[in-house]
Amino acid sequence: MKILIINGPNLNLLGQREKSNYGELTLTKIEEIIKSEYRDDIFTFFQSNNEGEIIDQIQNAAKNYDGLIINPGGYSHTSVAIRDALEVAKLPKVEVHLSNISAREDFRHRSITAPMTDGYLSGFKEKGYLAAVYLIGKIVK
Repeated sequence: MKILIINGPNLNLLGQREKSNYGELTLTKIEEIIKSEYRDDIFTFFQSNNEGEIIDQIQNAAKNYDGLIINPGGYSHTSVAIRDALEVAKLPKVEVHLSNISAREDFRHRSITAPMTDGYLSGFKEKGYLAAVYLIGKIVK
């Protein structure tokens, strides 16, 4: 499978951010774990703090990939534009959050982007990405 993994704002700061919420690992280390666990699959990793760049990646995903994993970060609670791009993207999609968004501040409890995906995983730190790859594989088959 070819899978695009998009990470949104501030995820480039993993390893420095609240470790109780986000874990100890950097984004680079999470990418290495994914590639190590799923050696037969091809991954493209993209991180941006810019909403428009994330939207461009989503809009082009169906042409080039079998599945999409997205951690929109804070945009999951605010970005109607990312939600709209996900709605139009016709490929299996899973939203991932490192932290348990339901156990955090009230404004984080609702993701407006998750309903445009096949499902979402929250609170499993880096293991959420591994589960998302597994689930996309089950959807694609």
